[in-house]
Amino acid sequence: MKKIGLDVGEKTIGVAISDALGWTAQGLTTIKWDENDYSTAKEELKTIIDEHMITEAVVGFPKNMNGTIGPRGEASQTFASWLEKNFNITSHLWDERLTTMAAERVLIDADVSRKKRKKVIDKMAAVMILQSYLDSKQ
Repeated sequence: MKKIGLDVGEKTIGVAISDALGWTAQGLTTIKWDENDYSTAKEELKTIIDEHMITEAVVGFPKNMNGTIGPRGEASQTFASWLEKNFNITSHLWDERLTTMAAERVLIDADVSRKKRKKVIDKMAAVMILQSYLDSKQ
């Protein structure tokens, strides 16, 4: 019963997966896509979901700091619904406020160059989203 964590942006989707027991999250990849055309991510997501036998998805849900839902939050809700319909998996929206900033802080503290940070920030944010979800279920 592996889970996939997704940090969904307009141009990229950070992807993390859990171990089979649902204890830890590992960064997997970053998918380049066009938010206006979901098919640009469909094949790659299908491959990951099938290959890793994913049963649930945790989609980052970027609420505003005051708890309201803005355009990015609405986009995450739409994406989560699309996942359920297209891949027959359960999806959960998970509050991701500040995860990208936290991921960047971890990478800066690890002395990762700006150029390399840009390549892995979405994947790292997906790890933080999925790990916080997994921790809440323990």
